[in-house]
Formats: sequence, C-alpha cells, structure tokens
Amino acid sequence: MKILAVDYGDSRTGLATCDRTEFLTSPITPQITVKARDKVAARVCEVAKEIEAELIVIGLPLNMDGTEGERARKSRKLAKTVEIWSGLPVRMWDERQTTCAAADLLDESGTFGAKRKSILDSVSATVILDDYLAWRKEHPGEV
Repeated sequence: MKILAVDYGDSRTGLATCDRTEFLTSPITPQITVKARDKVAARVCEVAKEIEAELIVIGLPLNMDGTEGERARKSRKLAKTVEIWSGLPVRMWDERQTTCAAADLLDESGTFGAKRKSILDSVSATVILDDYLAWRKEHPGEV
C-alpha cells in the first residue's frame, strides 16, 4: 500500500512515503514551509494525489506522559481537514522522539547546517512512517 506520512510543525511540515511493498521509506522534499493549516492541508492532499497514496499517517505529538497538548490538538485538526479534503483514510501515529531519532540519523550521515534544517522534518516523517510500518507488520489486519 502506498502511504504518505506527515510530520506537522509550526514552521515546517515534513512528508515521507513508502513503496507499495511497504519496505522502503523515503523523505519527500522540499518540506512544506507555509504555516496556515488550510494551506498545509491543501499541499498534503496534492502530494497524496501525486504519489497515489491510499492512506495518510499524521504524527501525533503527545507529551512524554502520553497526554495531549496544544500541538496534538492542532495535528488532529489538520488530520480531520486532510481526511475530508482528500477522501483518504487518515491515521494518527504517536510521534514522540521522532525528531530526536531523525537528528541522530542526520548526525550519522554528517548532515548539518542549512541542509539539515531543509530536510529534518521530512526525515522525521520517515521515522514516523517506519514506526507505523513496523507496527503493521506485527499486527496484520488491524486498523
């Protein structure tokens, strides 16, 4: 299944996708740099259509204790808009620690400075998608 992952942020929104076998994930660049939720939602829907996504996974930024704060509420609003506009199923996915994991990956590859900033959120979306795909493999048939 072709899946689009979204790491929604205040300044930038990262996107990632996987191949139809759900084996290989890759970031989509450039990142979305508009800030208005409706504009972000419109771009997410455009990309979903371009890549022929069948499902959209949006990161849910929970607090470390598992509660939801303002960022989680904003992400849920984005998810609802994307679901209505795209007509695709949208799944929220716990994204705690994904930016740290993405930063570690970029450290390992020697990516710093402006280049790092330009791809960090897309790499974070890749981490979200990798986590989701690992869960799907362990829970076949579950939604």
